[in-house]
Amino acid sequence: METSNENLQPAPISSNDNDHQNNDTVASVLNHRGAESEHDISREEIKHILKVIASTGRFWHDWDKLKSMLSIQLKQVLSEYPEAKMTSEQQYASLGESYSDLVNKLDEALLSFYEGPPFTLQRLCEILLDAQNIYPNLLKLALALEKNLLVTSTLTICTDPYPQTTVQESDESEKAIEKQDQEPNITDNGIEPLAADKDVVMTEADIGDEMTIDMEAFEDMVKPSEANSEPTANANA
Repeated sequence: METSNENLQPAPISSNDNDHQNNDTVASVLNHRGAESEHDISREEIKHILKVIASTGRFWHDWDKLKSMLSIQLKQVLSEYPEAKMTSEQQYASLGESYSDLVNKLDEALLSFYEGPPFTLQRLCEILLDAQNIYPNLLKLALALEKNLLVTSTLTICTDPYPQTTVQESDESEKAIEKQDQEPNITDNGIEPLAADKDVVMTEADIGDEMTIDMEAFEDMVKPSEANSEPTANANA
């Protein structure tokens, strides 16, 4: 039985299959680059940059790089809320959608700014730096972030010198607070109260001595006056 040559030919690849393979390759490259960008800068450095923006209302970095930093900080802040660890049913009951859908929605809203950051950039940085102290739950935080991302006006990059002193002052203030917390409290350790008790005892002793001296002086003053009054009384008699 002869085998047909048609069966030995490889199946033709359609243009759709080629497009699909190319898209997968591009997506993998972009994901790889995104992972590399996260390792290029630490979270502490990201926070320092956001603090400068929060205090000045201006930005100095390339928008694409800054956008990546904001995206990293956004996902980190959202993941710190307890809703991120809830079950799907609990998330829908609390958020009205799944946690992953919420994160993707906010991240896509941020990444949709191509020309520059939204004019609410300063407020966004303030929220991302202190989210849990401002918003007690993830839903309120998400609504605030969404409100600040649903704008159209953008900011332009600042050409003034980068304010290094702002970051240095922030670091120094944080170190000063940590040092103050580490120093022992003299009052709490009881040193000052002991010294105060000692002063009280000494004062009482001094008062006792003075009273004794005053009484003796008073008696000396009274005796001569009594002696002088007796002859006068006899003379009158």
